[in-house]
Amino acid sequence: MIASGWYPKEAHTAEARLRWYATQFSIVENDSTYYAIPATRQAELWVARTPRDFTMNVKAFATLTEHYTDPKRLPSDLRAALPAGFRDKAHVYPEDMGEELVTEIGRRFRDSIKPLQEAGRLGVVLYQYPVWFPASPANRKAVTRIRELFPDARVAVEFRNATWMSDKNRERTFSLLRDEDLTYTCVDEPQGFPSSIPPVVSATSDLALVRFHGRSASRWNRSAESARDRFRYRYSVDELREWVPRIRRLADQAAEVHVLMNNCYSDYAVVNAGQMRELLLESRLAEPRAAAQGAGRSRRELRGRRAVQHAP
Repeated sequence: MIASGWYPKEAHTAEARLRWYATQFSIVENDSTYYAIPATRQAELWVARTPRDFTMNVKAFATLTEHYTDPKRLPSDLRAALPAGFRDKAHVYPEDMGEELVTEIGRRFRDSIKPLQEAGRLGVVLYQYPVWFPASPANRKAVTRIRELFPDARVAVEFRNATWMSDKNRERTFSLLRDEDLTYTCVDEPQGFPSSIPPVVSATSDLALVRFHGRSASRWNRSAESARDRFRYRYSVDELREWVPRIRRLADQAAEVHVLMNNCYSDYAVVNAGQMRELLLESRLAEPRAAAQGAGRSRRELRGRRAVQHAP
């Protein structure tokens, strides 16, 4: 995105880019928290560098969502606590670590993002499960355990295994999320793969979430050097327009709706986010912020119910 020229030339540091971004959009999805547990000081800086009405969604650390992680990304004491034989492996899964260590990782991750939550900047914690996490009694139980770690934060769940949205399991999945007050993550993504989730919408909590991953079927299941190659897809305006009535339906069901663009290649995400925002404004779903503030609406209604931004 830097190379695309979207940022002004003077935004030559991460701090400057975040400050600039926050003047253009009111919400962002932080993907870095999936790869490493942030230092508390880093979360404090995110708060200091964004305005009061800014929202940051964060992805749960890989270990918490059944993904593998590189031990080098763990804090040194946690890496030292790994069972012998796993400290130098490139990929270590939760089952390799043991329950006690996974619990400690979860606690540290939760504490690391507390500055965001305490400042009112935290939107949702996104639990994005892998394709090897199908609908099953054991995995449903794993989903219910999310609330043990995050009893007072909003959490969204995204599935990457089609069994969760099969005709047999769909309503059961929605009921599970409603019972636990977890947000179902609606998605737009390539279809026809075991990892494909259909573009159905449902609000299972007071906050609804939509994530756009692009429609590049040729790249979806192909190994790529980076996420930007997998999600290299720029939506047409007509493709975005397909989602306007679905987002309106979510807005009728939930108090807050986040729409995030995860087609993170060049400036595709920010361009599509701006186009989607215009489409929603044209549909009269979203009101201009100034008019909404003049009407005395709550911060929550202003910030979230009609939020359309991008995930870098």
